[in-house]
Amino acid sequence: MWEALERNGYVADPAIATALFLATDLGKPLLIEGDAGVGKTETAKALARVLGTELIRLQCYEGLDSATALYEWNYPRQLLRARLSEHEGRDAAETEETIFSRDYLLERPLLRAITHRDGAPVLLVDEVDRADDGFEAFLLELLSDFQVTIPELGTIRAEHVPHVVLTSNRTREIGDALRRRCLYLYIEHPDLEKEVRIIRRRVPEAPAELAGEIARFVQALRRRPLAKVPGVAETIDWAQALVRLRHGHLDTQIVDATLGCLLKDRHDFTDLSRATLGPLVAEARDGSPP
Repeated sequence: MWEALERNGYVADPAIATALFLATDLGKPLLIEGDAGVGKTETAKALARVLGTELIRLQCYEGLDSATALYEWNYPRQLLRARLSEHEGRDAAETEETIFSRDYLLERPLLRAITHRDGAPVLLVDEVDRADDGFEAFLLELLSDFQVTIPELGTIRAEHVPHVVLTSNRTREIGDALRRRCLYLYIEHPDLEKEVRIIRRRVPEAPAELAGEIARFVQALRRRPLAKVPGVAETIDWAQALVRLRHGHLDTQIVDATLGCLLKDRHDFTDLSRATLGPLVAEARDGSPP
């Protein structure tokens, strides 16, 4: 699994590779937790690339209910069909059977994952901690048997059981029942060596020395008491920005000008004055090459 992830552009480590292998081999959902920006969603995308299958993503949010996540009827089309049938003098029972058929069903992510016919997809339930307890209970039931009942159509069972990845930023504690149903993986912010590898992989045009300086600066920044710690995505954005600006090394001026690639909170900008940035830049530049 590790080699397959690397071939598909994902910088893995033993814990991640092992968790993904066991989840797919045992047919168990995988719950991934960690701070925002550590690469939880990207891990699910990498798994889909490795398996050569479709990634179906359900983005959770407060107020998400089972109906929205499963399916909806296409009411405008149904209404139009009903009016046309009435105009054509068709039988009401025949019209009802027509408009409550699969042709008028709008499949949402969970139902799409169950009805997927071209092999088992990867179902990503992203930020499950944002949904409420009721949706979590429904999700637990769905993960147990991978079937749903639509009153108008009957019970639909999965032909191919999806590979399920759930992510959480821990804004709300996930229930014990759902945790027990899943394998578990916690992803930390990458260490220096891994972050350099990620930069070189995702921004190959960045010189090796610049990649090392960027990684050391971000590592030092994360040790500060920030409101929003920059994640891997911000590191990549910053590396791309510096390459576009044709900077092969860090200096206080360019760091100050591009800090918006890393920091996303006004108070963090206020706390990082130019006097503070100087020592951080010096630390990044004085480090030994990776």
